[in-house]
Amino acid sequence: MQFHHHGYVSTDPRIAPAAGVGLDRPDELPSEIDVLIVGSGPAGIVAAAQLAQFPGVVTRIVERRPERLAIGQADGIQARSVETFQAFGFAQQIIQEAYQITEMAFWKPSVDEPGRITRTAIAPDDPAGISEFPHLIVNQARVIDYFAEYARRSPARGDIDYGYEFVDLVVEESGEYRVRVTLRRTSGPEAGTDVTVRAKYVVGADGARSGVRRAIGGTLAGDQAFHAWGVMDTLAVTDFPDIRKKCAIQSHDGGNILHIPREGNHLFRMYVDLGEVDETDGGRVRDTPLEAIIARAQAILHPYTLDVKHVAWHSVYEVAHRLTDRFDDAETSPDGTPRVFLLGDACHTHSAKAGQGMNVSMQDGWNLAWKLGYVLEGRSAESLLRTYSDERQVVARNLIDFDREWSTMMAKRPEEFSSPSELEDFYVATAEFPAGFMTEYTPSMITGDAAHQELATGFPVGKRFKSAPTVRVADAVSIHLGHHHRADGRYRVYAFADAAGTAMERWAAWVDEDDASPVRRCTPEGADLDALVDVKAVYPQEHHEIDVTRVPQIFLPRSGPFGLIDYEKVYATGGGHDIFAERGIGADGAVVVVRPDQYVAAVLPLSAPEALGEVLDRVLLAH
Repeated sequence: MQFHHHGYVSTDPRIAPAAGVGLDRPDELPSEIDVLIVGSGPAGIVAAAQLAQFPGVVTRIVERRPERLAIGQADGIQARSVETFQAFGFAQQIIQEAYQITEMAFWKPSVDEPGRITRTAIAPDDPAGISEFPHLIVNQARVIDYFAEYARRSPARGDIDYGYEFVDLVVEESGEYRVRVTLRRTSGPEAGTDVTVRAKYVVGADGARSGVRRAIGGTLAGDQAFHAWGVMDTLAVTDFPDIRKKCAIQSHDGGNILHIPREGNHLFRMYVDLGEVDETDGGRVRDTPLEAIIARAQAILHPYTLDVKHVAWHSVYEVAHRLTDRFDDAETSPDGTPRVFLLGDACHTHSAKAGQGMNVSMQDGWNLAWKLGYVLEGRSAESLLRTYSDERQVVARNLIDFDREWSTMMAKRPEEFSSPSELEDFYVATAEFPAGFMTEYTPSMITGDAAHQELATGFPVGKRFKSAPTVRVADAVSIHLGHHHRADGRYRVYAFADAAGTAMERWAAWVDEDDASPVRRCTPEGADLDALVDVKAVYPQEHHEIDVTRVPQIFLPRSGPFGLIDYEKVYATGGGHDIFAERGIGADGAVVVVRPDQYVAAVLPLSAPEALGEVLDRVLLAH
């Protein structure tokens, strides 16, 4: 965390100075809005939090509820999401209050006494070490709280406008604010009255029954498994030994439980198998009483007892997998430019048992928001917005395919598996997908090809930047390289030095001095040199072998009104870790370009500095 470069700060340094639209943010909804976000769930709140870093963008997020969400339905936080929390500055705080999943226990009918369940296997949650962050369980409402607080502390001073329900929208053929939106107040003395606002862009993060999706003619299509599950957040006394571990429990009569301990050391969630549902049921299974869900759970857990003391929340749902036919309105937009976008459950729905709904939705929000910020602040052309649908629709389709397979396996009877260990084998073999690390964006205007991938094999182009430990040269502090990649809307460029250092020096001189350098061409006049592109150096030597005063000037930029030197740009190996070996970087070094949402945009050679210009010039406009 950096502060004091604008003068001494004695208050909370996490609160950024208000700027731009954050200097005088009106309490009431303005009549003209740059980005109107409908729905303050995980997808919408992440989009709002990221956009709050763009002080020139008027962003408002409306929510039909009169106040904050108290009890969220989602609770699984995959490691990729915790990496995202780190970027938004609250990973450590939420880890402290969350439950951490380190392993999963598998219970099946006893061979000798089928009426009794017995533990048959325990699988580590992250056997391959795919992230330095843990798999968490924490109430969705708390996740939203953290993002909302981040938005309120950001330069644009974002916040949630409660008590507004989406009614309809119309995209007009001309004008600066082309989307005319009708909202209805749902609380307060004016409840029931309509409000009309105009927006440049509208983001529909309003759930599976999305009104925004309906307004642009979108539909959800897919299949229904006709299998019901009861879910309950429970406080209970039990002699089941793995009550504080994630468990997959299969009973002799075919009933299953997916058991998830919750934060706080006492609460737990059970997904209780209620069996097949007749196609003519018409949703009646959703009226299954809580007592029946509890009784079913008690039967599955035999011979262990479950004395339920309190149920904080419960529901019954039928598994369904659906994907929208469009993620934006480009198909119907008068000029072919998308003005309305869909996020999260508004464009993909699936079962809750893979823990993906909230996690994928948050990545939807981050993917879109930085692009909207770039376009609205004049950093990029409007064509950038077309990449949202291209990238996230593929992710959603892959998610639904995976979830269909996982939820089907969770509903199987023990005798239906091809081998006794099939379920746990699948869990281990596919761990990278539910953890959020299988997303791989294909070449586009913001993601390059793999022509130089061999220079840094551990940073696959199109996948998220996998952090690794380094040592910061100036102060000898051990730090994960990726942990400085905050959600501030900047591109990151990591220059991994060649063994001799000569190629690094030539590359750095070009970036710092050449008129074709994107750092020079695209940084607004009067802004800090790293305002748009944050360039860092990583050396293969131990940190004490690097003289920080002799590294190229591009890695020691001046910042703030006093022109103070930034010493957090230069890193080296050490502390028992060699990032070059761990990420497959050889003696020739490499340049790794990372998008604002932490995905690798390109791997380039140090010997061709102009290649950096070719990559960033596709995105950034000259100033």
